[in-house]
Amino acid sequence: MEKILIVDDEAFIRENLERILAEDGYRPFSTASGEEAVRQVSDEEVDLVLLDLNLGAKSGLDVLAALKEVDPDVLVIIITGYGTVESAVEALKMGAYDYIKKPFKADAIRLIVKLALETQSLRREVRHLRREGKGLPESVDMVGSSPALLQVYRQVREVAKHETATVLITGESGTGKELVARAIHDLSPRKGRPFIEINCGSLPFNLLESELFGHERGAFTDAKTRKIGLFEEACGGTVFLDEIGEMDMSLQVKLLRVLEDRKIRRLGGTRNIDIDARVVAATNRNLKTAIDEKQFREDLYYRLNVFPIQLPPLRDRREDIPPLLDYFIKRFSREFNKRIREVSRDALDLLIRYHWPGNVRELRNVVERICIMYNGEVIKPDGLPKEIWGDAPRREAGFSFEIPPEGIHLEDFVGQIEKDLIGKAFSITGGNVAKTARMLNVPRGTLRYKLEKYQLVEEA
Repeated sequence: MEKILIVDDEAFIRENLERILAEDGYRPFSTASGEEAVRQVSDEEVDLVLLDLNLGAKSGLDVLAALKEVDPDVLVIIITGYGTVESAVEALKMGAYDYIKKPFKADAIRLIVKLALETQSLRREVRHLRREGKGLPESVDMVGSSPALLQVYRQVREVAKHETATVLITGESGTGKELVARAIHDLSPRKGRPFIEINCGSLPFNLLESELFGHERGAFTDAKTRKIGLFEEACGGTVFLDEIGEMDMSLQVKLLRVLEDRKIRRLGGTRNIDIDARVVAATNRNLKTAIDEKQFREDLYYRLNVFPIQLPPLRDRREDIPPLLDYFIKRFSREFNKRIREVSRDALDLLIRYHWPGNVRELRNVVERICIMYNGEVIKPDGLPKEIWGDAPRREAGFSFEIPPEGIHLEDFVGQIEKDLIGKAFSITGGNVAKTARMLNVPRGTLRYKLEKYQLVEEA
């Protein structure tokens, strides 16, 4: 049962929130004191904090900073009045999860609390796996805790235990297929033995065959000495065949035989050589389509696809963009001796909206480019490359209307404008609540409430 701490100097608000959360099966407790809230979080594990920004003499921002100092991973939802939205945005920059404005509806509170606790659960699972030594190695530059990436972590840990199982990693270019291959190797009993990679699309057929299997002296015109192939070099380790979909069909036959017999024969050789190497292959091609087009052998596909791992594109795990940005900013700031600390909220919105066709590799390159050119401490929109701006929705011309002689009902009129804007943004994002909230710069809980209020969806 999740423990939720409510920090508000209004007794009515505390009692109302305790009642709502208790009805949903949580364990709420409350205090009017910021100092007491910090003590509670330092003394016991709290799953979530609901913190009012206006605590009388004590600033909620000061309490937030103290909470983050005691427990950097504590999740905090800010409760703010209508006139303090700017302070709420500042709280988000300081690490708050989200904010909700007073007066709030019970359903809006329930939704935002549910989302926050799901996020906290995922974060704790990742931290637990790392503490237990079951996460990905620290040397692997895979960052994020989205559900899609968490599933990849689980698959990597499981297949790494079985050191002979062949793995096929698929995904768009730049999603991190090589990093996954290295992680499988580094978590397996083969760690410490060679990890040898080769790009199957970068070499012509004859040269790739020689690289993989080796050759004897005199096997062909330029073979003046014996050469040991990569399968032999990787004895006890892992061979990573990147871009396997580009391999020549005739060489695919030989690779299939190697995978089935665990033996190779050097070019020009007369005897078979036993090999002991796990094979991990990767491709950004759809191999089933390649099979239909007679460009890839079906029997080899099934031999490689013993344990498939599909890497999601970055646009499908946008919640991982902020931690990736933080990771690369720290890395390249050190490398280029810059003082860059963070990304402004406006710039972050643009980066999250961008579609990232080059995935994490493109994000890495963008941050590296910014760190080379930028000299400030906070990256602002004007410091972003043109392509990031180019993908952002254009601002449309302001509203133009006439007030009729009989006048208008202001609240209804503003409500209709709000409904139209939310509906248009919801359509642009394909019905994705998180993307729509970022586009409109509102908390997800608030957006869900308004979607239901205006009956834009049956259940947001």
